Amino acid sequence: MRLFLLPAGLLLASAAMAETLTLSPTAIAEWKPVYGRVEARDTVPARARIGGVVVDLTVSEGDVVTAGQQIGSVRDDKIAFQIAALDAQLRALRSQLETAEAELTRGQTLVERGVITTQRLDQLRTGAEVLRNQIAATEAQRSVIEQQAAEGAVVAPLDGRVLSVPLTRGAVILPGEPLATIGGGGFFLRLAIPERHAAALEEGAAIRITTEGRETQGRLAKIYPRIENGRVIADVEVDGLDTAFVDARVLVEVPVGERQGLLVPQSAVSTRSGVDFVTVEAGGGAVERAVVPGEIVKREAGLFVEILSGLAAGDTVVLP
Repeated sequence: MRLFLLPAGLLLASAAMAETLTLSPTAIAEWKPVYGRVEARDTVPARARIGGVVVDLTVSEGDVVTAGQQIGSVRDDKIAFQIAALDAQLRALRSQLETAEAELTRGQTLVERGVITTQRLDQLRTGAEVLRNQIAATEAQRSVIEQQAAEGAVVAPLDGRVLSVPLTRGAVILPGEPLATIGGGGFFLRLAIPERHAAALEEGAAIRITTEGRETQGRLAKIYPRIENGRVIADVEVDGLDTAFVDARVLVEVPVGERQGLLVPQSAVSTRSGVDFVTVEAGGGAVERAVVPGEIVKREAGLFVEILSGLAAGDTVVLP
């Protein structure tokens, strides 16, 4: 049965089932090999909210943490002295309040007897109320200081892995200084592609990734509009990406264009004595023609070989 060239989408799907194949130029994707880096989607520092001395540090690089988990503690000795001073003020104010309330009670009795005036009673009442307000203000101030002491606990801002811990126990830390850096929100590959290929990049394009001799597929998830140092930055999402080492380099092949070439099924190419042959129809019979094969192209119908020389468009290939 003879099969002539079908439209581009049907040619390769029917090639494996046909006994002959009429060659015609086919679009072949051009791949640009680059190295991508494994990076965390979110890299957030776990910062100290107060300054002081690091008295506790429970994590190190590589540890897995959850959001809200305490990973360290900072202590400021001045806070304890401030709380002690406020406690002393509260004791003094409470003693003054007891005296003022006792005088107010006595003054109410004396007013009933007509010994003192109502004006003097109002002064006693005002003095007691002022002391109560002073006690309330001091207690609120003490609560603020206690909250500052509680903010000495440094917690992980998100679920993820500890990437760096720049400080050690006993180190002095300033407010807002990071105690550790957490990477989370998932991991992806970040690529830096030469800007001459920027126009050929498309979000959603399939990406080939080679790790430890194993090839996997990824997806070009995001292309950043800013070019840095002559390179386009892009992110690739990969299922099952090895995240044991953040910033590890992984070989990635990115589609940057297309070219026209002749493809034949890999099974149609035979090799003898180091020479590759393809059987074609010529002069009413089948003859073997020496060819120079190129790269292997994977399509839905199977594996195909690009023929660089030895065949031309219109040749009819006899399939095994």
